[in-house]
Amino acid sequence: MSGGLSGQDGRTRRAIVRLLLESGSITAAEIGRGLGISAAGVRRHLDALVDGGDAEANPAAAWQQAGRGRPAKRYRLTPAGRAKLEHTYDDLASAAMRQLREIGGDEAVQSFARRRIDTILAGVPAAESEDDDAVAAAAEGVADALTRAGYATTTTRVGGPVQGIQICQHHCPVSHVAEEFPELCEAEQQAISEVLGTHVQRLASIANGDCACTTHVPLTLTTLSALNQSLASNEQGASA
Repeated sequence: MSGGLSGQDGRTRRAIVRLLLESGSITAAEIGRGLGISAAGVRRHLDALVDGGDAEANPAAAWQQAGRGRPAKRYRLTPAGRAKLEHTYDDLASAAMRQLREIGGDEAVQSFARRRIDTILAGVPAAESEDDDAVAAAAEGVADALTRAGYATTTTRVGGPVQGIQICQHHCPVSHVAEEFPELCEAEQQAISEVLGTHVQRLASIANGDCACTTHVPLTLTTLSALNQSLASNEQGASA
């Protein structure tokens, strides 16, 4: 993606690609603020990435629009752009997985997938309790471990009727293999659920063509507890 560029231009292009990878969807202004360069300078690189088929621009959704005026374009990597960042051993890994299935069946593939994610998360302490803060701390530990394994992972607290944390993996070093062997994703979801001590839901997957692997971790226990306490207090007040 930075082929043919050298010096500062090459470093800037690589930094922009890294932000596109980690953010999933981002504006030229946001990239400029993150890198300390002008939006015009950013757009020059973005235009080149779009022209090369490595990135695409889309209008911002209503909830992403800040203030009035024309919605800013949001940029993200295309599947072709992501493919250029993937490891070059996908074909070999897929062939090895097929051989494993032939020799040991589906159970052997499932066992391998589970051992792999268990190794990645081996140093992550399980949530100490079902308290929201404990689950959030464990989710951060999971994100850090996944990032060290090459998944460029972040966490975001989300509100709404059911509060939660979204664990977003902006890169997957095994996405091409996972397209054929979803056991890798299934084992990952199960392992994350066990570390956090709560049910988690996979909302999106790079292997399915999404821009990130997004896992939703519900944080409803504290909310429900507060609601129950409020209802009990109201009942006591009404009977007084």
